[in-house]
Amino acid sequence: MAQVQKDIGDQANWPNIIGEARSVAEALPDLLIDASHVANSVIAGWHGRRRAGPGESFWQFRPFNMGEPAKRIDWRRSARDDHLYVREREWEAAHTVWLWADLSSSMAFQSRLSPVSKRDRAIVLMLALADMLADSGERIGLTGVTRPFSDRKAAERLAGALAHLGKPTALPDTNGVQRFSDVVLFADLLDPVEQIADWVHHVAGTGARGHLVQVLDPIEETFPFDGRVEFLDPESGLKLTTGRAEKWREAYQQKLEAHRAALRDMTRRAGWTYTVHHTDRSAAEPLLVLHSALSGSGEALATGGDY
Repeated sequence: MAQVQKDIGDQANWPNIIGEARSVAEALPDLLIDASHVANSVIAGWHGRRRAGPGESFWQFRPFNMGEPAKRIDWRRSARDDHLYVREREWEAAHTVWLWADLSSSMAFQSRLSPVSKRDRAIVLMLALADMLADSGERIGLTGVTRPFSDRKAAERLAGALAHLGKPTALPDTNGVQRFSDVVLFADLLDPVEQIADWVHHVAGTGARGHLVQVLDPIEETFPFDGRVEFLDPESGLKLTTGRAEKWREAYQQKLEAHRAALRDMTRRAGWTYTVHHTDRSAAEPLLVLHSALSGSGEALATGGDY
């Protein structure tokens, strides 16, 4: 299985990656208009978690409840009819979102069916999400590498941190993750289910909420191989040659689906979200899904979806 090998530390590649991530983020406002489940544009910000609380922005009027302090009544609105109304403000608070893109060897794979490698797409998704979160003033951190920060140039800071990483790992260190934060992981998630389950259990134990985005090359789903094929495990270097690869197709697809079913069940039990993204699809699609999940309306994603 052919692979595209690139130098992760190649500084010349980072401007292109950052530029692509920003172009995705800039395109999202138009995509949000077309998406019926997204109410606000990216430029308007992601603070809109649509619930009452401390803040300056008006959210809605609601009926006055007996027993509440009379000072909460909005007399101007109440004067329009025979009911009393309270003016509610929208809850606003800086939120911490921890991000991670798997840069391990298996993520460098790119088939003839995709225009990008899994690793490059994971980086683009992470940096685009960082740009969008930073635009609304959220705090962002690279899990196990940086402290959470709020910066309009978040994508550049994350790219700089990635450029100086040591050995890339699929599942990051999460010792700094705290309660009420979110953790977003972009990875192919092809590691043993037990290892992923241990990581999910540890993060869930902190009280944080997780979002798993499985990034796959389309050829990893379809397995369109025939005849003699040599397969290479990029993590271990092991090679396997088969004379009639087409005979393996059904068993392979069943094993992959079983693996994904285990991930779906794992995330459902943890109250997390899980979705699948294929590298031949638009990078904007999973970002729309994450917008919904991070805004608190991503319950439907717990069973997993393909984007």
